[in-house]
Amino acid sequence: MAISSVKGRWALILGSSSGFGEAIGLKLSEIGMNIVGVHLDRKGTLPHAEEIVQKIRANGSKAMFFNQNAADREKRAEVLAEIEKQTEGGIHCVVHSLAFGTLKPFIAQEDKERISQEQMEMTLDVMANSLVYWTQDLFSRGQLRKGSRVYAMTSSGATRVWPTYGAVSAAKAALESHCRQLALELAPHEVSVNAIRAGVTDTPALRKIPGNEKMIEIAKERNPRGRLTTPQDVANTISLLVLDESNWLTGNTLGVDGGEDIVG
Repeated sequence: MAISSVKGRWALILGSSSGFGEAIGLKLSEIGMNIVGVHLDRKGTLPHAEEIVQKIRANGSKAMFFNQNAADREKRAEVLAEIEKQTEGGIHCVVHSLAFGTLKPFIAQEDKERISQEQMEMTLDVMANSLVYWTQDLFSRGQLRKGSRVYAMTSSGATRVWPTYGAVSAAKAALESHCRQLALELAPHEVSVNAIRAGVTDTPALRKIPGNEKMIEIAKERNPRGRLTTPQDVANTISLLVLDESNWLTGNTLGVDGGEDIVG
């Protein structure tokens, strides 16, 4: 039996200009998918986002990138309106890869050194709750159709602790819960939703975590393959999961880590 093709279909990647989002966008364009990217870059990093757009187009695919805050309701509406104008056939695949949160401890001697309510709520809103809001709006606009996929990037931080990682850990746990709930509610519409739990990966987001050098060292020791996960490992997996043959896979947290999480 011939393997299905996703050539000409559209993928929406939230957090498309670095790390997992960048790698996934490039890989999906290699197999013929068109890419809508939402990213938030300042002037210094904006040229890299433009480079990604050019690479996608060089692969023969279409690319629309928006330098917007993906967690902003009004900006989300603007992007979705533009998607409706410029794409056909809806969005086949959504990838939520937003990595923006506060890395402060819950408890500290000085109030200014501990996480605030505003910082906690912002972290959960961006890294978890925004998945629900994007999915709601895509569905209500008819952009999620039979066979569409939603993937959200989580980490082992959803079940493990690390100093200063508390808010992000809570966001990842909430994100996995959101995926299960969305999978249940979208099942009658034949839309599948899964969380992707990557192993420790050397990305710009990881480098912002205090103590990341130790985290990398521990991951290399634990991983049966003896190395870190790479963004390309995850991108390769997503390129398989977008195929029609994987439609029955939904409601899971899928480990893409070379076996890292199974080692105590």
